[in-house]
Amino acid sequence: MIFSIIKFMEVANQIFFVVFGVITLAIVLSTIPQFQSPRVDWPSIYWPLSTSFYAISALSFGLALWVNKFLLTIANTSLLMSSIALICLYRSWNGKPFNKIETLLIWLLPLGIAILYEPLRTAPDTFHQRVALITLTLEVLIVWQLLELIKFYKKEGSRIVGWLTLITLLTLIGNVFRTYQILTGDGPTNIFLYTEEPFALALRWLTYATNIIAFVALGVFYLQKQISKENKIINDLSIFKNENQKITELLKEKERLIYGLMKANKTAATGALSASIAHELNQPLGASNLNIQFLKMKLEKGVINPELGKEILDSLEEDNKRAATIVKSLRSIFTDGQTNAQEAQLGDLVAKVLDIVKPELKSKNIQIQLSVDDDLPIKVNSAEIEQVILNLLNNAIQALANSGTLQRRIAIEAMKVGNSVHLSVSDNGTGVPEDFQSRLFELLNSTKQTGMGLGLWLCKHIVTRYSGSIHYEDAIGGGARFIVELPLAKWP
Repeated sequence: MIFSIIKFMEVANQIFFVVFGVITLAIVLSTIPQFQSPRVDWPSIYWPLSTSFYAISALSFGLALWVNKFLLTIANTSLLMSSIALICLYRSWNGKPFNKIETLLIWLLPLGIAILYEPLRTAPDTFHQRVALITLTLEVLIVWQLLELIKFYKKEGSRIVGWLTLITLLTLIGNVFRTYQILTGDGPTNIFLYTEEPFALALRWLTYATNIIAFVALGVFYLQKQISKENKIINDLSIFKNENQKITELLKEKERLIYGLMKANKTAATGALSASIAHELNQPLGASNLNIQFLKMKLEKGVINPELGKEILDSLEEDNKRAATIVKSLRSIFTDGQTNAQEAQLGDLVAKVLDIVKPELKSKNIQIQLSVDDDLPIKVNSAEIEQVILNLLNNAIQALANSGTLQRRIAIEAMKVGNSVHLSVSDNGTGVPEDFQSRLFELLNSTKQTGMGLGLWLCKHIVTRYSGSIHYEDAIGGGARFIVELPLAKWP
């Protein structure tokens, strides 16, 4: 009868161990989804590692009598390794993980205990000694866990960590009482843990139960951290959404302001364009008026001959064509219409503009230094580029007229540089003050008291239409120098 009860207790204990092992293994499997997220969001690997060792320990205890009693050594070694993994986990929480040497030494401890335990397991009458060896080592490790947990709790104040600390304390108390009962008890020493006294069994199952609860608490702790992180992400997204909405409103406001400024600039530019057209037309219309007056005078005197009449009419026709071209060109520029680009020689355009300003250059005693290479083909609307050259020359003429310089010079240079053509117009006047240089090409910004701030902006607008550029630099020896860069025409 007594033998049957003992046998029943052995089988019941084995079944309990297997059940605890399966439960712990289920906890391990429940951690897998948390390791399927991006690596930066993973919890510590020591948590499932500790639970895995505990599952191996419980299953080994449960199967030892049915398979091989050497599993007892594996079970106790795994139990210690589970506890060490928890120490590593709590150390990582406190930001003080072990270095390589410390990690190696602490993980060698279970191996050393296993070497001591195995001879005791096979020796007779050593139950008390081998249980004390394992429980005392385990208690030292649990005390270490408690110290790390208390340190982390003081820093974080998490309720879950507080409960985990209390559960670990209960595990320690259960182990201490079990060690005390084993060392002071007068029971037989030739038994296995499956046939311990009821009080010892109760303490053992208490420690196992508290350990499993601790693993569950760890799962809750990491789940809470995940939920907190997700809530933070949701809050951040909400804040980002609000900020994005504010930015969108600011961008809309910016668009409204830009539209208002463009509208204002358009009005200003329209006035400037009108004034510019009037200014540009003064020259051909003035010439036409002189020719008409001359023709009228000759007709009144009746002394005009056919050759002179034809010459005057040709001049009038040329002036009218030039006026029409100016209006058409400026209108095309300001409406961003098609450029109607055709291949032209830059030297021819420069020569044509010089013919226009020749009278003014002569009246203001300005010398031209011309250095234009042959064969500089560009694909442009000739009238627009002529407007650019004319504006740059007029600016140089006005600058020299107001400078007080006695020997007035304008240098025009054009040459090939790589796949582009460089045209420079420079004078020996006073140059552009440094404060104005950064805003030279802005609309309605002028360095002259009577200027409208349209000419250089218009030059830049035209040049960029042909994938070119224009910039300013101080001329060597003083004065202003404007450089226009245009791509070479791609001849077939």
